[in-house]
Amino acid sequence: MKSRRTFIKRMSLAGSAGALVPGVLSANEDSNQPTSIMRNEKAPKVLFFDVNESLLDLAAIKSSIGKALNGREDLVPLWFTTMLQYSLVSTTARQYADFGAIGMATLKMVAANNGIELSDDDAKAAVSPIKSLPAHSEVKEALALIKKAGYRMISLTNSSNAGVAAQFENAGLTDFFDQRLSVEDIGKFKPHTDVYDWAARKVGVKPEECMMIAAHGWDIAGALWANWRGAFIARPGQQLYPLAPLPEINEPDLLKIANRLVALKR
Repeated sequence: MKSRRTFIKRMSLAGSAGALVPGVLSANEDSNQPTSIMRNEKAPKVLFFDVNESLLDLAAIKSSIGKALNGREDLVPLWFTTMLQYSLVSTTARQYADFGAIGMATLKMVAANNGIELSDDDAKAAVSPIKSLPAHSEVKEALALIKKAGYRMISLTNSSNAGVAAQFENAGLTDFFDQRLSVEDIGKFKPHTDVYDWAARKVGVKPEECMMIAAHGWDIAGALWANWRGAFIARPGQQLYPLAPLPEINEPDLLKIANRLVALKR
């Protein structure tokens, strides 16, 4: 009876967001993440990967931002969400600024709101580690498995073209990817639907043939609303958006996602 009530509750949640899709629920009833739905047993044609936090470990930049904010590491999540907020403000207003520039501007805003003096140079120095972040421990093994399985692999990031090129070179990820896409080329930030539509057109596939792999609920939501498929990397502190459709894959790290994707190729 408890299992039936759980099933009905989760189907109701998905259905309220237009996500009621016939399929098979995963068996992890105790997870605090929404349960994934297997919509499609066919391998996607193209895999798109988010970069920051999804592939790269943000610990170094969180530390540098915390130091810039007088040791207030509790303000780091506020800075990140403020940066995302103003990237969307820019998109809505049909403006575009480099994500790094938005990061510096919003860092100064957070500092000012908390009585912390921060110069332009201080803000630039605090954000600079983003170009040399290491990959999460399982990422290279996972990407190697996915590449060996024959998937077309493309990064899709809010970072600039130059920024992601430096990130991949410093993290040793460049050779895993067939192509890098940056929102710089469309002048809008994820999760605007136009970004996902543009990326699908750019690589010559239909939206439903694309899968977004990301550690951010807002990125997965944006992709699913654009008729893409999704794989959520449930890294610590990250949650799916309860009002969005559920991705078909929901795992705690990229290696587990890789194994699921390899199985689809068999």
